[in-house]
Formats: sequence, C-alpha cells, structure tokens
Amino acid sequence: MTLSKLSLRNARRQARDYLVYFVTIVMSAALIYAFNGLVFSQEIRRLSAALEVMPLIIVLASIVVVCIIGWLVQYTISFMLTRRGRELGTYILTGLENSQVARLFFLENLAVGGIALLLGTILGNLIFQALRAVMLTLFRAPYTFRFSFSLNAVLLTIFYFALVYLFALFRSRRRIRTMKICDLIYSDRQNEKELLKKSRSRRKIFVISIISGLIGTILLLLRSLPLGILGSACIIVFLYGFFISFSSGVPAYFDKRPGKKYKGHTLLIFRTLSAKLATMGVVMATIALLLTATLITEGAGMLFHVLLQDRNEQTTCFDLFISSFERDSTRFDEYLAYIDGNVPIRESRQYDIYRGKDTQVTRYAISDGDYWQSFDYDTIMKASDYLALRAMLGYPEVSLKPGQYLIHCMPYLEKRMDSYNEPLTIDDQTLLPGGVYSEGFTQSLWDGNGRGFLLIIPDDAAAALPVSHNIYAAMTEEPMTMEQYNRINEIRDNRDEVISGYDTIFCKTQIEHENASTYAITVFPLFYLALVLTMVSATILTIQQLSETGRYRRQFELLHKLGMERQEMKQALRRQFIIFYTMPAIPPLLIGIPFILALGSAFDPGVVTGPAELLAIAGIILALFLSIYLLYIGLAYNSLKKNVLPDED
Repeated sequence: MTLSKLSLRNARRQARDYLVYFVTIVMSAALIYAFNGLVFSQEIRRLSAALEVMPLIIVLASIVVVCIIGWLVQYTISFMLTRRGRELGTYILTGLENSQVARLFFLENLAVGGIALLLGTILGNLIFQALRAVMLTLFRAPYTFRFSFSLNAVLLTIFYFALVYLFALFRSRRRIRTMKICDLIYSDRQNEKELLKKSRSRRKIFVISIISGLIGTILLLLRSLPLGILGSACIIVFLYGFFISFSSGVPAYFDKRPGKKYKGHTLLIFRTLSAKLATMGVVMATIALLLTATLITEGAGMLFHVLLQDRNEQTTCFDLFISSFERDSTRFDEYLAYIDGNVPIRESRQYDIYRGKDTQVTRYAISDGDYWQSFDYDTIMKASDYLALRAMLGYPEVSLKPGQYLIHCMPYLEKRMDSYNEPLTIDDQTLLPGGVYSEGFTQSLWDGNGRGFLLIIPDDAAAALPVSHNIYAAMTEEPMTMEQYNRINEIRDNRDEVISGYDTIFCKTQIEHENASTYAITVFPLFYLALVLTMVSATILTIQQLSETGRYRRQFELLHKLGMERQEMKQALRRQFIIFYTMPAIPPLLIGIPFILALGSAFDPGVVTGPAELLAIAGIILALFLSIYLLYIGLAYNSLKKNVLPDED
C-alpha cells in the first residue's frame, strides 16, 4: 500500500474517530467563510456608508477566531500524535523512515483539513445567505436567494486555514522526524506533568488565585478601562492558579480522607478523573478562560441588541423630527421649503416646548436614582399640541379636564410617575394630576419632547411661560429616503455656519440605518466569536473524554464481572461527565454573569427596564451558551455509554 493510500485510509478513520473535532472544524470553516463573504460583498457595503468599517471589524474578529482554531488544531494534532504513537512507531519498525512516517501523518491531517474546508465552504455559503438576509432585512432592502461563491472569500478562508494547518503540521512533522522509536511507542503513556506536587505550594497558589479572582471581578465591575485591564489580568491569574492548584490537589484531598474516598461510587469516579484532573490544570484553565470570554462576548452582543432595539423604538416615533433651541419663528422656513416640494407629508405640526418655573417633578424623578437630568427646569407642552400629536401618531384619545395636568413619560418612569400626586402651580393656577401616559413620544434625548417625561397643561396656563425649544414633527405618506434626509442635513449644516445654535434632526429611516449598521459591526462579530469559543472549548473537553473509550471499556467490563449493575455504571459515568464538564464552566459563570449584569446597569435609564429584564437577558445568554455546550456533552455521553458500557444480560 502506497503512502498516499495509507494516508487517505487513516484520514477516513481519523474523521470517524474524532468526529466531534471534524464537525467543529467544518463549522468553523463555514463561519469564517460566511463572514468573509460579508467582507467582500459590495451589495452589503452599499447599504450604508457606516458599513465601510465593517470589513476591518470582521477581519479583526476572524484573526481572533483563527488563533483560537489554531490552538484547537495544534492541540488536537499533538493529542492524536501522542495517542497514535504506538501505531506510528510500528510503521518505523516495519522499515519506514521517520521522514516517511512524518509525511504520512502530515498528508492524512492535511486531507482531513482539506475536506473540512471544502464542506465548510459549501455550508458557509448557506450561512452567508442567512447573514445576508438578516442584513438586508435590517435595512429594509429586498432579498432574493442567490447561491454563488465569492472567490475572494474562498481565497481568504483558504489562507486562514493554510496558516493554521501548516503551522501545526510542520511542528508535528519536525517532532516525528526527531523522535526515537521507543518515544513514539510509549508516547500514549505520557501525560501532562503534575505542576504542583507539594501540598503547601498547592494551598498557597489556591489562596492567591481566589483572592486574585475576587479582586479581578470587582475591578471589572468598576467600569474603568485601566482598572478593567488590570481586572482581566487578575482573572487570568485566578483561572490558571485555581485549576493548577485545585486539579493537582484533588488526589491529595481524597488520599487523606479515605472515608469519603470509599463512599458510594466516589472511588470509581475518583480513580477515573484523578489522572486527568491532576495533569490537565493548564488545559482546564485555558478552557475556563475561553468560556469566560464566551459569556462576556455573548452577553455584550445580547445587550447591544437590546440597546439598538431600544434606540429604534425610543429615539423618535415621528417619520421626521426637527428640534431647535434658536427660538426663532423663521427657523424652520428653509427646511419646510425643501420638505413641501420633495417629501410627501401626511400630517405635520410645528410647536413649542416650554420652560417650567422650577424642577418640582424633575427632583421627584431624580429621587428614584434612575433618571438623568438634562434641564434645570421641568419641560411643558400645551394640551392642544399634545392632543394633535397623539392623533397624528394614531394613539388613543385622551382628555385634559379643567384644573388638571397630564404626564407623558418613557415606560421605565411610568410606575414612578403614577405615584406622583403633588399639585402643579403655574402663576396663579393650581393644577392637579390627571393621568400618566407612556407611549413612544421622542423623549430619550435632551432635545426631544422633554427628557424622560413631559408635563401637559392647559394652553392658557402655558401662554405666559418662556419657550425652551421649537419642534417640527411630521408623519410621511411613505418612508423617507436617505437622500432626502441627507439633503435636510445639508440645509441644517449650511444654516449653522452663519447662525448660532445647532438643530437636531431625527429621521426614522436614518435611525434604522444607523442602528442596523451598528448592529452589523458589533452584534454579528460578538456572536461569531462566542459561537467559535464555545465550540472549541467543548470540543477539547469532548476529545479528552472520547479518547479514553478503550480504557473505560476495559474498566467497566471488569466491574461488570465483579457484579456491578449496568444502571450503577451508567450513574457513575453520568456523574463523572457532570464533574468533568462542570469544573471549567463554574468560574466563568461566577465571573461572566455579574459582569453582564453590571454592563446592563451602565446603559442609559430606560434601555433595560429593571432587574427583571436584566435577569431575563442573563437567562437567554445562559440558554444560548448551554444549548451548544450541552449538545457536545450529550454527544460525548451517548457515544461513551454506547461503546463502553456492557450490554444488558
């Protein structure tokens, strides 16, 4: 049999024996190709000028992904070389040269990588179509399915994989060429050396790592960049110190406590896991670090999704909204001259926001701690303007009874304002609370219809108040185009060169485009990273478990002969899996979830409406993470259960 045929046969066997690894490489290639497709898509780039930066963001994310995949490939190839050392040593004993065996190993792994790349590229095109559909939907552009390959995306994906595989394979090839036969044959008996053998050193490192982890988590929650960098370094020290000391200390712990060691199935689980846990400290810490990064990137992506969704809903409820603090009756004339001739207006209104005499309601809102003050006065609107705007927006009719005032606020303030029952004094009129409403009303920014809330009073009471700012609001017959918005912007920029002040212009189309662009360059790459990080971490753990199939089979066959029931063996195997997969996941959960909750609390008031929504977001993040993580655990458990447990008698 020629080396080429032997390489292909071994490649098929490798893809079968390490199916989880092969599938992960295929999925990684698919994701890399799909995002490379976005980089080179002119159709996507033409959607918005803000997307010009997207290729750079995706390339940076892909570089991180390639480094992570590179570690997976390097680790797996080195692991396979160790496990197959006896087979490769036998080839040398039969007369092959070390260089020939090295070439054989090189070719079979190159074949596996090539097939994975081919399948990944085909699958990646489907993923690219899904991403393309989402992008076009975000920009309200028409979508038609087109199954076509981007040559540039294919070449860049091949370049990334060539870097990953050639680096790992040349290292393994050099290693095989320099190894002795005895080293190859007995390589599967060599494990990662136990780093800490003295119990005193273990205890010291364990205590230092716990302290470092607590300090790092606190520093991350302070929301300061320099302290955040220092906190990240402390977290890394914690993870490596914790797993090196904890994993090395597990055997010592049970050796000193024989009562616990021989209780139930502890001895079986202890003997099975001790070899791994005592020698896998660095690998476990690296996986825990990757899982921590997974939760943080996934959490950031989810929070940005919530933020951008809130911006779409709260920035403006009008198709066109122009606000000016110039308080000039002719301020909007140039805008209106263009709008009247070029934008089909269904309904519009020009009105004033007034300055209250004091900050009576503002002080009440601030006392809750969730409100950011923008004015040194309460903002007020005439009842006639308010009722007309509600009708323009299609909201239910409301009435303002004589001697009363209304409050219109953002949803997060509604419960707070419902409890406000103080009278409002305007000159010689005393007004009582008449109701609270919280539909979208362009109140999220300081130059809208009040910041967070607005008081609505009778027209005669507002007549004597000074004007805060002027507003023009309109609903159009059809969505405005970006060209129309840009032209209105040009009018504003030309006016502001010669007139003091700066008008604020909101256009629903522009807000949607801006948020869609931000979504594409933040949320997409973050979930891209999170998905790859989760798959790589779970794959390393799964490879470690499935590689022990032969030893587990011999162990359970012996236990079966000694009288152990199959149900007891299944229970012991399940507990072993829970411990093995849970250990590297617990520290990331303890670090990542508080960080996500702190990050969500840092947003503007109203973006995340209270602890309940934050906890719901954390729950979704955990569900996304666990859905992938548990899938790998389930595949590994079912495979081992089927292959190592004896059949029913």
